[in-house]
Amino acid sequence: MVVGGGVGGLAAAARLAAGGHQVTLCEQAPVVGGKLGQHVVTTSAGEFRFDTGPSLLTMPWVLADLFRETGDPLETVLDLVPQDPVARYRFADGSSLDLCADHERLLNLLRESLSDSAARDWDRLWQRAGRIWAATSGPFLQSPVSGASLARQVIHLRDLASVAPWSTLRRLGRSHLRDPRLRMLLDRYATYTGSDPRRAPAALAAVPYAELAFGGWYVTGGLRRIADALAARCEELGVVLRTSTDVTSIDVVGGSVAGVTLAGGGRLPADLVVANTDATHLYTDLIPNRRQARRLRRATPSLSGFVLLLGVHGRSQGLASHTVLFPAEYDAEFDAVFGDPARPADDPTLYVHVPNDPAVCPEGHEAWFVLVNAPRHGHGAGAVDWTAPGRADVYAEHLLDLLAYRGLDIRDRLLLSRVRTPADLEVETRAVGGAIYGTSSNGVRAAFLRPANRSPVPGLFLIGGSAHPGGGLPLVMLSAQIVAGLIGPA
Repeated sequence: MVVGGGVGGLAAAARLAAGGHQVTLCEQAPVVGGKLGQHVVTTSAGEFRFDTGPSLLTMPWVLADLFRETGDPLETVLDLVPQDPVARYRFADGSSLDLCADHERLLNLLRESLSDSAARDWDRLWQRAGRIWAATSGPFLQSPVSGASLARQVIHLRDLASVAPWSTLRRLGRSHLRDPRLRMLLDRYATYTGSDPRRAPAALAAVPYAELAFGGWYVTGGLRRIADALAARCEELGVVLRTSTDVTSIDVVGGSVAGVTLAGGGRLPADLVVANTDATHLYTDLIPNRRQARRLRRATPSLSGFVLLLGVHGRSQGLASHTVLFPAEYDAEFDAVFGDPARPADDPTLYVHVPNDPAVCPEGHEAWFVLVNAPRHGHGAGAVDWTAPGRADVYAEHLLDLLAYRGLDIRDRLLLSRVRTPADLEVETRAVGGAIYGTSSNGVRAAFLRPANRSPVPGLFLIGGSAHPGGGLPLVMLSAQIVAGLIGPA
């Protein structure tokens, strides 16, 4: 039994079914996919299709391994398009930098766009990030480690000095990068785990290394097609996909998992349950566990996101598929979204994704996805009530004005606008507060507080962004691979 039909749940169901297990997947929403959603709007000009979750695929071999090991290979199912540049960064002083997956070419771009010293500094950081990746990717990302077992592995790493578990990403940037623009660029990668670079570990330098060493990729038709392809693979393997099926509790008999109870009182028996749900929701509502819930409360929840989906008339010139517009004061953004009280940032970093893909918008138009970091939804410390009257609409107008101020004025070309807040994400995916990654990586102990893939209850396993090894498309697929390995073939 798999509870939750996000990418992690679909990947686990496919792997387990390929291993001979009889698998039923229950998803509370009308469609599977979880955070990898799509919003379709039909206008007088035609149809716009917006991805509402991830917009860039990294570590593509993880997806390729999943399809190859469960049936037909990836290239027969999806069309992956390399992104060049991977992203374009524009800074408050008007300078810009394209990041690409060719390291020598990137160094030349750094020399041309910034300076020779910036290129030398980035190369030195790159070598350090490569050592971090080599030291952590196998024992951490692809193994079911947590708690004491993780501590033992870290202690014996020959590259302990490179990983520097006592240091932060911010400190690493300051020790390697003299140009404040490069420091800002490195800081941004903390947000890939919903974290604050001033508190997130230096080991997160492995994130830009993975993105640039292996490239960033788009899927023709939108990244949502990954979820559709995984659902089709599950059905080919005999998985029973039950959408609009809300699991209200995980049943335990004799100390072991025995099945799940559905809304309305129905029950489905199961020998094993794989939970692709937010860990806080799991240990608070589905199978209450005070100890696990208390551990999660000790961790800082991850940030969320505020999204604009914009249908734009005409074609924009000189705009990369993935563009990041930095503010002058980056720390003010983190003070706002992680503050107490938290608040929407006045001058946030703007991430703009405009696919060069005729399949997602009418001819002569563009489908814009605009994302800013935002506090999670709620009423307590560190949260914002995103359902307060007018709050979302006012902030959306502010972001459109901010786009214009930073050189991307589309207000007179705007055909449609849709807003998605952290409150919407919570309702649609059961992510508590709309926290995208469950817990953040803030603090030295953050990795130890992330729930393990094997739960304390025999027969119950955890996958997805809030469990080990973390959030993001490749990591949730790796969590499914880890759990399939723990369970083994039928």
